[in-house]
Amino acid sequence: MLAIILTNLRRRLTRTLLTAAGIAVGVATIVALLSFTQGLSESAAGFVHLGGAELGVFQANVSEPATSLLPESTVGRLRALPQVADATPLLLIVEGVKRDPAAVVFGAEPDGFFSRQLVIVAGRRPNEVSEATHAAAHQALIGDRLAAQLKLGPGGVLAVKGRAYTVVGVYHSGILFEDAGAILGLRDAQALTQRAGEATDVIVSLSPGAHTDATAKAIERALPGTQTITNAQQAVRAGANGTLISKAILAIVAIAIIVGVIGVANTMAMAIAERRAELGLLSTVGWSPVRVAGLILGEGVAVSVLGAAGGLLLGVIGGDLLVRALGVSSYVSPSVTAWGLGRGLLVGVAIGVLGGIYPAWRVTRMTPLKALSGT
Repeated sequence: MLAIILTNLRRRLTRTLLTAAGIAVGVATIVALLSFTQGLSESAAGFVHLGGAELGVFQANVSEPATSLLPESTVGRLRALPQVADATPLLLIVEGVKRDPAAVVFGAEPDGFFSRQLVIVAGRRPNEVSEATHAAAHQALIGDRLAAQLKLGPGGVLAVKGRAYTVVGVYHSGILFEDAGAILGLRDAQALTQRAGEATDVIVSLSPGAHTDATAKAIERALPGTQTITNAQQAVRAGANGTLISKAILAIVAIAIIVGVIGVANTMAMAIAERRAELGLLSTVGWSPVRVAGLILGEGVAVSVLGAAGGLLLGVIGGDLLVRALGVSSYVSPSVTAWGLGRGLLVGVAIGVLGGIYPAWRVTRMTPLKALSGT
């Protein structure tokens, strides 16, 4: 039967390819969005665990974690908790580098554990800040990925929100968006953003034996109005963008299935109308109605699998194009997983099965005599 299915699809090659192309577009969109969402989740994991932190503390009920604002006094209150080994504030500046708007600039204390864990691959760390002279003001570290992109090194000048900072060192952390960004002193970042005494979040390392979930709940009880994020899933759920993307994927899956089913059903229905005599002849030579229906259903599934295969390839390419089009390639890298590809393939097969059910049922209602006579 497989040989007959393939022969029938080749006989109507243009119609087959057009139907498969429609399915491919839907499957490609699903795969691209899934790879983007997976990349977003992996970036969120890095965001939570900056500097080797076990959790991050943010302002509660914000649309995105990056828009959080906390008083710097939160750090002292966190350090006073027995479960907390250390805490350090971070102030995030987004779209501050005109030459690369996707780069994230971190304001961080030079002696905090976030800054200490950076590996300096060129140059040096900023000088210690003197409260009296502010000797280290206007010095910056730059991630190796951003340094390569902007062709900057020690001694160069990095402009952040129109203000010039001398690059004194290049660092590597192993976290994509951190290495594609830069670091200023916390005081410099606060002055630049006019956020004196404030931070975006506070990252926390735990004392030996402290349990992450229990500590997170203790922090939220001790600091009303805050939320703790301990893993990537929480970070994605906390942001409106992640929720919107998840809902968009569900909507696109539904639309792809509906449009694909209609396309396959229409193609198979037209094929039945054109091949009534052929199908009637198969019945007269011993094919049962179920077997003839299986032939039609098999053709529908074959068209869908062909479209799904093309869609998987386009989706892998489309995931990278989507990230570039959104301008977030500095901190999100599309991640194609076997489960993501599997879901795309399942949608393609589902389209074939659902789209072939009605035409296959119509075949079972045909009598050989009427089919041969074309009535």
